[in-house]
Amino acid sequence: MREAIELANPTEEYYAAPLEDNLFEWHFTVRGPPETEFEGGYYHGRILLPVQYPMQPPNIILLTPNGRFEVNKKICLSISGYHPETWQPSWSIRTALLALIAFMPSKGAGTIGSLDYTPEERQILARKSISWECPTCGNVADKLLKAKASPTLTVEESSMLETIALKAEEDVNRKEAKSTEEPEGLRDNANKVEMQATPFTLPQNDANNGQNSSLRQRNIPNITLVQQDITNDILETSNERNKRDIFWIVVIYVIVFLIMILIIRRVFFF
Repeated sequence: MREAIELANPTEEYYAAPLEDNLFEWHFTVRGPPETEFEGGYYHGRILLPVQYPMQPPNIILLTPNGRFEVNKKICLSISGYHPETWQPSWSIRTALLALIAFMPSKGAGTIGSLDYTPEERQILARKSISWECPTCGNVADKLLKAKASPTLTVEESSMLETIALKAEEDVNRKEAKSTEEPEGLRDNANKVEMQATPFTLPQNDANNGQNSSLRQRNIPNITLVQQDITNDILETSNERNKRDIFWIVVIYVIVFLIMILIIRRVFFF
């Protein structure tokens, strides 16, 4: 595999290699970006390549506690499997590692697999990462400590990193703007309260007030009389139902009595 040969020698910033028994799983180590809370840290993880790679993006999983990404969980980046629409087949594992380093100082903004630890907490984790060991690869910092200088970025890689920086800035600005906007639900509730607080009055005409009152009295039935009529109807219906029930009970008893007589007669007289 061409990429395995190109990445065989560690650089100052990253190192990656496939597992001996699985070319679709790579382990990598990146150095924390300088002049950030990750400076001095060494962060190890896994890259899972799909069968369609490089037509489809890889999935990236961090294993070293870092305070920016959750460990043992696929992280959401524009160069990861969560966003195949932004992936370009010309990109590579090296491109993904450079993008990961560029994304580390950016804010999580609630994306999948992101964390927002304080700078102090991240600095503590960066110091601890030096002695962190992978069960498969062992101590991960040793290879980068002895690495050679990183190769020069290509024009495409530089453009990609600039795009990542702009996208991260846009996400932060969008999140800040959203937090300053009044929630739509609050506006709806305010409108509802205002509508409820506004009294509804019918137009009144003093000259016709007496006439309108008499019309309402003639049109509205007497509630008490209506209730009495309903009660009487219910009682009459109940009485009729009781009479029918008694009649059928008597009929059933007579039939049962006749059947018993027939059985006794058949048993004792035949």
